[in-house]
Amino acid sequence: MLRLTDVDPESRLVKVTPEKGGDPRALKMSSKLVAMLNALPKTQPEVFKGSLRHFSRSFRRQRLKVVNKLQNQRILQITFHTFRHWKATMEYAHTKDILHVMKLLGHRSIQDTLLYTQLVDFEGDEFHSATAKER
Repeated sequence: MLRLTDVDPESRLVKVTPEKGGDPRALKMSSKLVAMLNALPKTQPEVFKGSLRHFSRSFRRQRLKVVNKLQNQRILQITFHTFRHWKATMEYAHTKDILHVMKLLGHRSIQDTLLYTQLVDFEGDEFHSATAKER
């Protein structure tokens, strides 16, 4: 559970205390995210109020709406953990630095990190990023 004391808007860092014995780490936040967090009411010590069960149920409900709207059952395979694998894979594709990815994920063993990055076979050494341009 992320607490307001874990967020440092001045340095744009958020302190992550992991589960399962991983290493704690500090992650950089965008200015936009800092502004969004600053706009939240400061009525409780947690950034997000609610149980894990509540967030999980809400995620599943929204995912089902997307499945129905797009008529794509494969979307049901997406979980919170899928996003962690995607971030690790994209970070490795971008940096080609497995130690950086290991630190980012808070893993203590390189073997754990390799489980995340060996799932995709990248052809070539280039990383491509598509961006929208204003007219």
